[in-house]
Amino acid sequence: MSKTRIAVAGAGYIGQAHMGVARASAGCTLSAVVDPSPAAQAVARQAGVPLYPSIEALLASEHRPDGLVLATPNALHVPQALQCLAEGMPVLVEKPIATTVAEGRRLVDAVENSGAAVLIGHHRAHSPIMAKARQVVASGQLGRLVSVMGSALFYKPAGYFADSPWRREPGGGPILLNMIHEVHNLRMLCGDIGAVQAFKSHATRGFAVEDTVAINLRFTNGALGSFMLSDTAACPRSWEQTSQENKAYPSYADEDCYVIAGTDGSLSVPTMRLKTYPRAEDRSWWKPFEVGTVGLVRDDPLQHQMDHFGAVVRGETSPLVSARDGLDNLRVTEAIGEAATTGRVVELA
Repeated sequence: MSKTRIAVAGAGYIGQAHMGVARASAGCTLSAVVDPSPAAQAVARQAGVPLYPSIEALLASEHRPDGLVLATPNALHVPQALQCLAEGMPVLVEKPIATTVAEGRRLVDAVENSGAAVLIGHHRAHSPIMAKARQVVASGQLGRLVSVMGSALFYKPAGYFADSPWRREPGGGPILLNMIHEVHNLRMLCGDIGAVQAFKSHATRGFAVEDTVAINLRFTNGALGSFMLSDTAACPRSWEQTSQENKAYPSYADEDCYVIAGTDGSLSVPTMRLKTYPRAEDRSWWKPFEVGTVGLVRDDPLQHQMDHFGAVVRGETSPLVSARDGLDNLRVTEAIGEAATTGRVVELA
């Protein structure tokens, strides 16, 4: 069987990551790169594929792909995805789906009205760790879900902001840049989020944008959550520094970034340490837990995502992360920003 031809628009960091997994895929192959910048010439040359200055040029060429990854700037996601829909081209749209909820709705409406094949690039949905954690929660081993405690604590060095000064301004802080990943993980583990409240601070760096945020969450199933987010905290309790999935980051096998608690037990993620009461009548803080670790295989979710996109392109399966999922993640993230700015509880459901 011939491989599914995947082109990548955007030759930056995340675009090159998509190129790498496309080339390594058993079912897909990298067929072209789209990027008007001079630096993209070297990227395409190294990958051994043709370079096009625009999506229009690619789609009109002899190298028209079977599917296209949009790893372009966020503001281009919706117009470029709509362009691809009009051409009948399946797309993987990097997160976030859009820069605003209103803009994202345009794309969701177009996708749902047309039945187009659109996968949103929340790659952690393809993580074997997340799949196993969701399996434990769904199995009932934890009982009725009560709470989740989460964190994304890390330290971004000064060069991160010096290289891109826009990151110091509103829209460049960890709420919009990082929290959307966490929102999707929390929704996968605990269900839809019905309301949020938050405090934000820029006391450490003094930039116009926040550097630290404390967030409360109310899930529609009645569970509650708390989340600490900071890009100026010298702490490894983030997904990148605990999951061992992205080898670019040092990792600490003894740290977790989520603890999910129910009426019968709790699960720490990603160490997968499980503590449960053996019998309902043993549920008491005076009684010991049964303690164990849930077995799993760690693997690259970005590779799994590319393989899944290939299956979506071939019509073998539906997108694991739909345009509607991407919009719901953005709605929650946008609500956290609003709550942190206004001091109000923001209702979502």
